[in-house]
This record gives sequence, C-alpha cells and structure tokens, in this order.
Amino acid sequence: MQITINGDSREIHPGWTVADLLGHLDLRGRPCAVEVNRNVIPHRRHTDHVLSHQDEVEVVTLVGGG
Repeated sequence: MQITINGDSREIHPGWTVADLLGHLDLRGRPCAVEVNRNVIPHRRHTDHVLSHQDEVEVVTLVGGG
C-alpha cells in the first residue's frame, strides 16, 4: 500500500495504524505531531487510526539542542 510521508512516497503494510507507522519510523514514545490528509490525529487515536492507500502523512518531531 502506498502513502506519502513528509513528501516521500513509501510502501507500507495494509491495515497499519498511525502507531504502527511511528514504530516503523522509530518514533514511538517520542513527542511528535501527526497529520493525515491535513487532519491532526490526536495521540489518543494513534492506535486506532488506520492508514489508507494514498494517504498524505506529515510527522513533526521535536528536536532539542542549543
């Protein structure tokens, strides 16, 4: 199944949730914001929001530094 993540086309397994995607990207448990098709997906819905073919996903993480 094809989706776009931060502008890059990616192949993922059908039935993946936002939480599955974040785990695959090594972001599970890290502070981040997720938007699917321009709709913010709250953290509490990451485990039940199933991604669909051709979804456009934006993932924003916090980066510390100084």
